[in-house]
Amino acid sequence: MHNKERFKKIALIILSLIILFFVGKAVVKIAKLSPFLFQLIFNRDINLKTNDGHINILLLGIGGKNHQGPNLTDTVIFTSLSTKGDKVTLVSIPRDLWVPDLDAKINTAYSTGESKRPGGGLVLSKAVVKKIVNQPIDYVLRIDFDGFIKAVDLVGGLEINVERTFDDFEYPIDGKEEDPCEHTDEELKELATSSSQLEAFPCRYTHVRFDKGEQKMDGKTALQFVRSRHAQGEEGSDFARSKRQEKVIKAFKDKIFSLATLANPAKVINLYDILKVSIDTDIKDDEFDDFIRLAGKMKTAQTENAVLDTGDGEAKRPGLLINPPTGEEYNFEWVLIPRIGNGDFSEVQKYIDCEIKIGSCPVSTKPQS
Repeated sequence: MHNKERFKKIALIILSLIILFFVGKAVVKIAKLSPFLFQLIFNRDINLKTNDGHINILLLGIGGKNHQGPNLTDTVIFTSLSTKGDKVTLVSIPRDLWVPDLDAKINTAYSTGESKRPGGGLVLSKAVVKKIVNQPIDYVLRIDFDGFIKAVDLVGGLEINVERTFDDFEYPIDGKEEDPCEHTDEELKELATSSSQLEAFPCRYTHVRFDKGEQKMDGKTALQFVRSRHAQGEEGSDFARSKRQEKVIKAFKDKIFSLATLANPAKVINLYDILKVSIDTDIKDDEFDDFIRLAGKMKTAQTENAVLDTGDGEAKRPGLLINPPTGEEYNFEWVLIPRIGNGDFSEVQKYIDCEIKIGSCPVSTKPQS
């Protein structure tokens, strides 16, 4: 072998060793910096709890420490993911659904459980929702609004298609839930039973508006989009609100798993750090990377959005719930109950089971027990 060729081979070997050395150091550094990122890149297996080919997750959204009733769940979504990667079923459960076992609305479950002991909120929420939907719940994840805003901003905002223009003149201003709006104590007593809280306490609310069409939303705007409950017209219904939540969840998922996000290790780590301090979950640290891979597998999955509500009389769309007369049975609160009877969720359960297994299941105009 000529000296020149021998030199080339030796140089190539040395160069390869140098490359491997630095790649190895980079891998070790990544692993030390974020075991989550290391698993995401180098582990390809998905090992999660499953039930009959599905992974069921309960998603909860709370206001957090800067809001009134910080542990009350403003958002409750039962999610079923097909392990085949072909279907996602989202079932939006209204926060005003009355739960006889709690003697309260479903939005109090997390708060009640957490007041008993740390971690009790997840346990009680899972138990309550499991009884309502009659489906196993493998995981539960609770995120606060501040974490949601930061996460959306970190990924550069979301592209959302607003289906119709709407105004909400009663969007609550954080921190002003109990503001007297310059009323005297005597006036506050008279206004306590006012039929219009907006007229009685205008300083507690702000006006938000969304125009029809594609919009890029930052975290704060996206939160207003999904939280709005008092929009005028069709967008004021639980059904429309749930559809908006579906849009944001899908847009956020697509943004997280886009090449621009995953190709940026710093962004992935920052996102992980934000979510880590903003969530309460029974998902183990070494399972997060499995969810990342599962979501990547489900990029083209069909999404079914099911909503539990009172229906739409104008659109002749029946609902599975009704709003009963206010009374002592419901602590004189405005609540929703199954149309076939308080505490009887059998019709709801059949509907959800059909949505998971088949999809696009119609609701009968006549109650069926």
